[in-house]
Amino acid sequence: MRSVVYAAVVLAGLMTGCAHQAGTYSDLFIPDGEAIYERPVEEMWPEVRQYFTEANLPFREDRGSMVLETEWRQEFGGSKVSGFFHRYMVMGKRESPTQSKLWIIRITKSRNKALAPAGRELDWGVARVIGDQGGGGSAAPGLSVEDWEDRLDAPVGENSFFAESGQGSRDLVMEWRVFRTISPKLMKEENAPKPVKVAMAPDAEGSAAAMDFECGLPILGLGKQVKPGGVLLLGEMHGTQEVPRFIAQASCQTAVAGTPVTVGLELPLESQTRVDTFLDSAGTEDDWLKLMEAPFWRSPYPDGRSSEAVANMLEQLRQLRSRGMDVDVFVFDHPKAQGQAREDAMAATVRHQVESGPGRFHVILSGNIHSRTKKGLPWDKSFKPMGLVLKDELDSVVALDMAYNSGSAWICAVDSKGVKDQLACGIREAKGRDNGDRFFLHTWGGTNGDGYHGVFYVGAVNASAPAVHKGLGRPGGGDNSGVPTEDRTPTLALH
Repeated sequence: MRSVVYAAVVLAGLMTGCAHQAGTYSDLFIPDGEAIYERPVEEMWPEVRQYFTEANLPFREDRGSMVLETEWRQEFGGSKVSGFFHRYMVMGKRESPTQSKLWIIRITKSRNKALAPAGRELDWGVARVIGDQGGGGSAAPGLSVEDWEDRLDAPVGENSFFAESGQGSRDLVMEWRVFRTISPKLMKEENAPKPVKVAMAPDAEGSAAAMDFECGLPILGLGKQVKPGGVLLLGEMHGTQEVPRFIAQASCQTAVAGTPVTVGLELPLESQTRVDTFLDSAGTEDDWLKLMEAPFWRSPYPDGRSSEAVANMLEQLRQLRSRGMDVDVFVFDHPKAQGQAREDAMAATVRHQVESGPGRFHVILSGNIHSRTKKGLPWDKSFKPMGLVLKDELDSVVALDMAYNSGSAWICAVDSKGVKDQLACGIREAKGRDNGDRFFLHTWGGTNGDGYHGVFYVGAVNASAPAVHKGLGRPGGGDNSGVPTEDRTPTLALH
């Protein structure tokens, strides 16, 4: 009877979050429930330890408490410009005398305060939870909880992460990934049925290969949109750190799950050669300089499309390509065209890319006027946005508007002092609505008045200054490449 129950659990676990229509399993889908092991926690735990050892995730452990914590890993495989790091806290829990489960908490830290919610501090770690016993390995043995604040005032090494600049979230995808790997090893009954095998997505890597890449906390709702030939139009407010990171994470998670992905960026068409060259380069200082030599990056009115975060995203996508991931980038802006002619030209460029890669998933990022799929604007009732043109010409187009929590953005707007035909660019307040810390996609089953099918949410936003300003610095260089902060007057930037 116990074997039958276990087989049912395995089957349910494998099917949870699957793409039911295609009959495949994908890590892009967030499971709906917990994975329950039909073994006592004491029998399950050695296999958990073995899993993280084989996955090349070094850890420290408190054996008596069945808690382990992995070392930090940089996002996107050790990018030179990555400001985000991840680790797992893994806890074995007793469900019943004969059943157990894992809780896996993904902890994300940043080298700046980008992840710092107002008024909240996170302090995750083996040292805080279980003390410094049984090989638990604190970074500072004997350090009391009360002393941690003083230690973090003078950050050294691992503790150079700001204590308040982090997030901790339960990672159900990782829990089920471990379950699918170790559960067959726990089936000791001689006549127990074999675990049900579910077909993977075409060309998808197995779980061990997936662990070679740090793609960040799984984006909720992404799996429902990813499919070969699909087109996801994302309408953004330019000039934040979060949107480029969202694009990089979505690309990484999609590619690791086995679907080739192409990213379209609203950069001038003449930048394509430089972008291609950089993506195929080693990312050296000279490679950076060649990318940044384009006039677009050195505009006297640098909007958020030429931000440091966008340049960093290109580096992260380059990292993925250099490690064998099927990720590509194209640009589609026609800045010399105006009005409807520009929309038609951009749509034609995007359509050509989509039709040339029918087996790829396309993520197209633009200002949130271009990505609408409804005709008309308050000042031009006949206006047909790029999104509407694409929806009429392609089979699978989903348009999502940007949703975010309040913060700041690098915005170019009409000069506040009344100077005609002049833009004022700087860091300004951006007011949004708090929907939590996690990235997610949500569709409504219809469209709103702007033609959007839903939203993509990026949490609290933080401004990203131009990648190159007055010829100073390079992305990620930390060498005073920023610019003065302007008045934080609430301003809406729609490009």
